[in-house]
Amino acid sequence: MPSPTVTVVIVNFNGGDQIVRCLECLAAQTQLPERIVLIDSGSSDDSLAACRRFLAGEPRIGGRTDIEPFPTNIGFAAGCNRGIAQASTDSVALLNPDAFPEPDWLSALMAAFERHPEAAAFGSRQMLAGSADVLDGIGDRWHVSGLAWREGHGRRLRSDDLTGREIFSACAAAAVYRRTAILEVGGFDEDYFCYGEDVDLGYRLQLAGHAARYVPEAVVAHVGGGSNAGVAATFFGHRNLVWTVVKDTPGHLVYPALLAHVAQSILTGLILGCRGRGGAFARGKWDAVKGLGRCWQKRREVQARRQVSTWKIATMWDFGWRRTGR
Repeated sequence: MPSPTVTVVIVNFNGGDQIVRCLECLAAQTQLPERIVLIDSGSSDDSLAACRRFLAGEPRIGGRTDIEPFPTNIGFAAGCNRGIAQASTDSVALLNPDAFPEPDWLSALMAAFERHPEAAAFGSRQMLAGSADVLDGIGDRWHVSGLAWREGHGRRLRSDDLTGREIFSACAAAAVYRRTAILEVGGFDEDYFCYGEDVDLGYRLQLAGHAARYVPEAVVAHVGGGSNAGVAATFFGHRNLVWTVVKDTPGHLVYPALLAHVAQSILTGLILGCRGRGGAFARGKWDAVKGLGRCWQKRREVQARRQVSTWKIATMWDFGWRRTGR
């Protein structure tokens, strides 16, 4: 049986020098992808030109890379969908411009892809760039209240972090997906624009009966972990969490989950207000409320594709008062 094929999709928005370093790391992979699709989402810096200069002189991946520029920022979700639409391979690897994979990163993910046919998403061991022993995350967790976080973010690497296991969803900063599974569930939700769209995709893959795996041998250094304190992250992140609860939570669990989300949102709003981000949080929640009609229509489609029991999904939630996986 031939080995599975893979296309790497990178969505760039003002990636600066980081996007070139990312491409350098791809060129150094022990297993090269069949194709690389670089989506430039309206960058206003020199990063797109820098990519073209680098690829013109790069023999290993220059001929494998297609660049599709957009005049405006279409968002991470839409950018990923555009790249996935161009792929015809068995799998699609998503890689952020600020994620720098080690040479065996792609080969480790593709080995897991072959070992685990029950899984559709494969997440990396993300380390904080510049900190060899501090995690950026090893997969996403989901709380009953509608909070999501990267497991292990900001803590030192432990021995149990070197063991592969099932996770709720893969962080799309550095992950491989079965292309047919992504298409089956409708791809990324472009209404999300950015933040939380990978958790939503992972949730929908779980509902459709596709597991997600953490692959500790697939290592990347990721810069972006510290950027999540911004106004845009607060607005989009907390808006999109509402839609994920409404759209993806199965059966009658959606009603207690929404109550838990309201309670969590009140507490989170107070905390963010003290940190000067209460306005962005409130705008995000109001925008979420305005979009609930459209979201509820999507819920019908998502739940119609559900192949697993409500209980199965609930067993993958976190219920505690404190974040687990720290």
